[in-house]
Amino acid sequence: MGTGKYAHRFYRESMHAVGLVPFRVVLAESDLYIFARRDLSEQARLSLSRHRSDLEGFIARQPLFASSFRPYQVPDDAPAVVRAMAEAAGRAGVGPMAAVAGAVADMVGGDLAPLSDEIIVENGGDIHMRSARPRRVGVFAGDSAWSGRLALRVGPTPPEGIGICTSSATVGPSYSAGAADCALVVAESAALADAAASALGNRAKTPERIEEALDAVCSIEGVTGCLLIMGEHLGVRGALELE
Repeated sequence: MGTGKYAHRFYRESMHAVGLVPFRVVLAESDLYIFARRDLSEQARLSLSRHRSDLEGFIARQPLFASSFRPYQVPDDAPAVVRAMAEAAGRAGVGPMAAVAGAVADMVGGDLAPLSDEIIVENGGDIHMRSARPRRVGVFAGDSAWSGRLALRVGPTPPEGIGICTSSATVGPSYSAGAADCALVVAESAALADAAASALGNRAKTPERIEEALDAVCSIEGVTGCLLIMGEHLGVRGALELE
């Protein structure tokens, strides 16, 4: 498996999950690659459609939610995907859209969980994983010499799953205020990992600031590990097992 926001998602060619069936669900800008015990394409499409509709409806009512680069408070009756994004952004100190891909992966993974005891949802390089066995997740970092040379060993996961997400200033369309080739975070949810990866990438402006950035983001409640790559420079914090 691989993580990293690549426009053409070429990394999917190397994604495999022993014992699980892969399938793809595409709806508007959302493009999910999912592994489960069986093909749950229709159920995943319905879940994705519902959460996208909830999010789009909320943004129509509160457009600042989609444009803020700072945490954004939402009402208690906001849709689940909106609340997840807002909570993750609040912990990481970023705007809520920094958590959107991870939050959608969490929502779809949660909806499919009753139908499959193991679920992996990849959404643009952001991963929600519920696995009863260890899995390897490849690390891609653009033109860095480290790209494709590292893998995370993760799992077995808690029943509610974990999140593994990446931000990059040099790969993919996502905005980053830093200069990292790869800012990767493992956290208790994909929404939090997504928001925290954005925060990590934003802090990584020069190689000299790698240690400071890792310390700051690994201190966020719910984050279990961080990895930063800038060119030939590599930094790691927390409970990450690299191969």
